Amino acid sequence: MAFDYKKEYKEYYMPKAKPELVTVPRMNYIAVRGSGDPNVEGGEYKESMGLLYGIAFTIKMSKMGGHKIEGYFDYVVPPLEGFWWQEGVEGIDYSHKEDFRWISMIRLPDFVTEEEFRWAVSEAEKKKKQDFSKVEFLSVEEGLCIQCMHIGDYDDEPTTVALMDRYLAENGYENDFSPERMHHEIYLSDARRVAPERRKTVIRHPVRKSG
Repeated sequence: MAFDYKKEYKEYYMPKAKPELVTVPRMNYIAVRGSGDPNVEGGEYKESMGLLYGIAFTIKMSKMGGHKIEGYFDYVVPPLEGFWWQEGVEGIDYSHKEDFRWISMIRLPDFVTEEEFRWAVSEAEKKKKQDFSKVEFLSVEEGLCIQCMHIGDYDDEPTTVALMDRYLAENGYENDFSPERMHHEIYLSDARRVAPERRKTVIRHPVRKSG
């Protein structure tokens, strides 16, 4: 059976629908950076999806070709994730999506080194006749965070964020946003197939002890 990161690491992918603290270790990702409203058809965000999944499935299906990655095991491609921020704003202002800056990403299995990542980019460009130069290997250690499962439309996320902020205030913690520590979302539902009110999204914020 294929290794499923969501099932094996439930503490990072399947939190409860109430805030909780978690320490997130270093993870490696396929990543694409961009800006603007993610809902714009044909926009930069939509384009990034094709780039991310092009590399993700090149790596996953490498088992079918001549290039063998050392330590490879069969796995389910992890869910889409994203870091989000806006210049001059702590957290996220959902009313101004045109000001979004983002890093879209998909987690890489630990056996994928930077060298193997570069092979996958080269292989995808060769097979798909497409430019993948925007894609990067990103390594992130988030450390201490608060997270919560949000169920519903993305535009309703402020309600869940308010719950998280209340938990922090009541337990002696505060948000710790910076250029290196950002609003993080993990998308467990396919927005093309799941009704907005039923979508599941992990919301994660960096935190520190107050004072």
